[in-house]
Amino acid sequence: ERAGFFRWLCLTIAKAVHYKTIPIFISFMLMSAFLAMFIDSITVILFLAAVTVELAHLLHFDPIPMIISEIFCSNLGGSATMCGDPPNIIIGTSLGYSFKDFILNTGVATIFVIIVGLICMYFIYGRKLFVEDEAIAKVMQLDENKAIKDRKLMHESVIIIILVALCFIFHDQLGVQSCTVAIAAACIMLLIGGQEPEEIISEVEWPTILFFIGLFIVVGGMKKVGVITMLANGLISITHGNMVVTMMVILWVSAIVSSFLDNIPFVATLIPMILTMQSEGMDVTPIWWALSLGACLGGNGTL
Repeated sequence: ERAGFFRWLCLTIAKAVHYKTIPIFISFMLMSAFLAMFIDSITVILFLAAVTVELAHLLHFDPIPMIISEIFCSNLGGSATMCGDPPNIIIGTSLGYSFKDFILNTGVATIFVIIVGLICMYFIYGRKLFVEDEAIAKVMQLDENKAIKDRKLMHESVIIIILVALCFIFHDQLGVQSCTVAIAAACIMLLIGGQEPEEIISEVEWPTILFFIGLFIVVGGMKKVGVITMLANGLISITHGNMVVTMMVILWVSAIVSSFLDNIPFVATLIPMILTMQSEGMDVTPIWWALSLGACLGGNGTL
């Protein structure tokens, strides 16, 4: 971000499709989904929305449909991988699932949803993104290379993020946890990036980390006093242990709840409940993927 990489990438792609709105619309949606597989979706949307608004101002089109579509796809991309969304990170690290496990389960489902989403978004918003040829001719004079603020930092950070992505993909074979990969990469960037450590560390989301600590203490307390076991037994009695019914209940409840509330505490609360169901002899593997998809995709439901 500080090197100007994201803005350069957006402008480069926009120029490659000759600043035509429908190709920009589709390519930005796909780029949002792909980047969100490896980078926090909030970061992805912050820079994508900024560039979209800039292009909309220059080309005289309404940026809101495009930004809504980018948000939709960033949530989809985040659901496809273990490192894409916090709920997936929690599920993956709690159960020892690998990057490959998520790709083969939530990733496959996400591809189908992205295809359907592209078609729907095109028919809903496509006709509203008309631009005059004169506006395109003016914008074609933009120099995307001017977006790069620090070329050396950009090269270093791109190499590191590619290595991080590869380590995430093969962390199971390498025998290292994804958190170890992430922290190691952060330390390397602090050493080689020439940034002020105090300034970078101050930008870490400390309230979120403290929130996680408090949340897991509360969930641990609920498990200790038997609340989690009671909830698990209640769910089993409602669904009579039927796998398909249980899976659909978890999928839709997690999606609806995540439309209105933060999906992280919801997932953190449900994990010990599903583990309790597993201890009762139930095969809960499909339920994990239902929880992951519901929690990650549910965020698209509301503002």
